[in-house]
Amino acid sequence: MTWRLPPEWHPQDWLWIGFPHDESEWPGFLEAAQEQILAFANAVAESGQNVRLLVHPAAANATPIRRHLSARVHLEPKIYGDIWLRDTGPLVVAGDGKRIARRFGFNGWGGKYVMQGDQTIGAELAHDAALHVTTCDWILEGGAIDGDGSGLVVTTEQCLLNPNRNPELSQADIEARLARDLGFDRVLWLGEGLLHDHTDGHVDNLARFVAPGVLALPRATGSDDPNAGVYADAKARAEDFGVTVREVPSPGRVETDGCVEPASYMNFAITTHLVVVPTFGSPHDAEGVAAVAALFPDRETIGLPADAVLAGGGGFHCASQQMPSL
Repeated sequence: MTWRLPPEWHPQDWLWIGFPHDESEWPGFLEAAQEQILAFANAVAESGQNVRLLVHPAAANATPIRRHLSARVHLEPKIYGDIWLRDTGPLVVAGDGKRIARRFGFNGWGGKYVMQGDQTIGAELAHDAALHVTTCDWILEGGAIDGDGSGLVVTTEQCLLNPNRNPELSQADIEARLARDLGFDRVLWLGEGLLHDHTDGHVDNLARFVAPGVLALPRATGSDDPNAGVYADAKARAEDFGVTVREVPSPGRVETDGCVEPASYMNFAITTHLVVVPTFGSPHDAEGVAAVAALFPDRETIGLPADAVLAGGGGFHCASQQMPSL
């Protein structure tokens, strides 16, 4: 049997979302990040989709939960470190009307951020969902890949070929494992990810499939866009590969205390009824949300502030993981 990871636009039974709890991860931004994640969870739940919000005991009495939680959001007390469930949660593959969960090795994004619970939360969520779990013999984070449902996956050389993940594996070895474990028989290799992305260039901040063979990519805005070269290289590689490219304006240069942030509208979350796009207080926010909305005529698309979430190193897509429907 061939098991394949469904594309994100496939119908979903629910969405897991991680809730921020660690002040050291969001110094000075924790409550604002909690408010923004809660707004994301509430919006998805109010759209009619089941949301399972993971809440660490340290944040069980957080002010945003007490004041602003939608009655439609289901709280799940869990032990986890970072909230980036795209990387630590289960990757659910489907085949012949069945679902199983794949779990991969996780080393804190190349040894940079190792926190209690991040190595175990994926299997725990899968067991809670009554899924059979298989453990794969290599390190992979879900945000490092994006598939189109036809067997094609996009990733970056910066991340998947980084020696801090699987130094013993060649590019051919990794392609073979992507086919074996997730059903991807074709790989579009992009080069670098966004500047200052602590994940070593996760593709979900750069390029996202929005339909089979159709890839959304950012377009540089402003002469000081810090990722203009990255976007141009990604577009050239994608077009040379033969996929259709749809461009979305980037947020441009976004800084916090003088440091360039890896801000990207590409970190949108696709849910069954709703697409949620992160915004950053950029003058390009409205144009970016509108461009993403044009890619999903069958769903409502909204923009929600995510600058505080980004201060902790990710976005709405990073903080969530879907359970695909059968």
